Amino acid sequence: MASCGGSSGTALIWHEGFAGRGFSPIQRSWPRYALGYALLRDTGLLDALHVHRPAPARRRELLAVHSAAYLDQLLAADRAGSGVLDYGDTPAWRGVYRRARLVAGGSLAMADLVGRGVVAHAFNPAGGLHHARRDRAAGFCPVNDVVLALRRLQHRYGFRRPAVLDVDGHHGDGTQELLSEEPILTLSIHQYDGRFFPRTGSLEEIGSGPGAGYHLNLPLPRGAGDRAYRAVLERIVEPALNLYRPDILLLQYGVDAHALDPLVGLRLTTRSYQAIAALAHRVAHRHCGGRLLVFSGGGYHPEAAARCWAVLLSELTGRAPSRPVDDDPSVPGEEPDAVSRTLAMLDQAEERLLGPASPLRSG
Repeated sequence: MASCGGSSGTALIWHEGFAGRGFSPIQRSWPRYALGYALLRDTGLLDALHVHRPAPARRRELLAVHSAAYLDQLLAADRAGSGVLDYGDTPAWRGVYRRARLVAGGSLAMADLVGRGVVAHAFNPAGGLHHARRDRAAGFCPVNDVVLALRRLQHRYGFRRPAVLDVDGHHGDGTQELLSEEPILTLSIHQYDGRFFPRTGSLEEIGSGPGAGYHLNLPLPRGAGDRAYRAVLERIVEPALNLYRPDILLLQYGVDAHALDPLVGLRLTTRSYQAIAALAHRVAHRHCGGRLLVFSGGGYHPEAAARCWAVLLSELTGRAPSRPVDDDPSVPGEEPDAVSRTLAMLDQAEERLLGPASPLRSG
């Protein structure tokens, strides 16, 4: 493993606790952390990373985003050891509060490492809990570590133009809600039909008050596939980031839109995740002095998640894996009708989100 130092490196946030029980009730997804770490080791990518062991976040650090009453409820649910944290998706169990603190601590460590210039890039494979609100859990997310890291970057390091790109297959609703009245660019690309969880993220949702026009949603139909997804990146995502000119980029790199994932039907392959990683890396170096924080988000097929993480870290380190990590050609592909609908949505999105009235054009 590389020794930690130099603002050009990439940090992997890793704690042995990540490999234990996850927040979701989908037990077959829990091995993704251990599988991902093993793949990085076995392909030589781990040797190119600065591995950092985080400490659990303290209560006072969680209060930067969450209410004291909610944290009390979360701790009480942990002590009870049963029940649910939300409306039924996120189970309570003994240790859930510590795991939440550990994940949040990992994302705060990313903010510190990148904010201080110790490394340029950092990845927390347990992070990306983008559904949590100020006062409640949702969608396997007890705390919102993305916004916790963003607040740390603002308040401790003085970043003024952070941007959040969220590519999880589910809308980043908690992150959007927490930031919706602020002129901070958020982009969420996700499956949407008005019914798919969390039932938010339509093209019309753009933020409110001073945040109006800064919160962009790109809703995709089932079966969109790699070709349509690349068009989304090229026609909306990269132009929006270039207009906004962030001083630091936060990427929620949920990989549950992969074709093998059991929860999402977007049918992406590792080719899309390589394109996402390359775009984020390029934008970070173009506008942010290379500063990039990556949070893993969803991903419920362990082998697919591990491959997507390897693709990401190969891009960020410039190190080719010692053996191929991309998908088998037999992975299911796009649905033609979904491609057509995505391209039609993009025609609307270019005018609505990036047209002359967009606040992104006013600097």
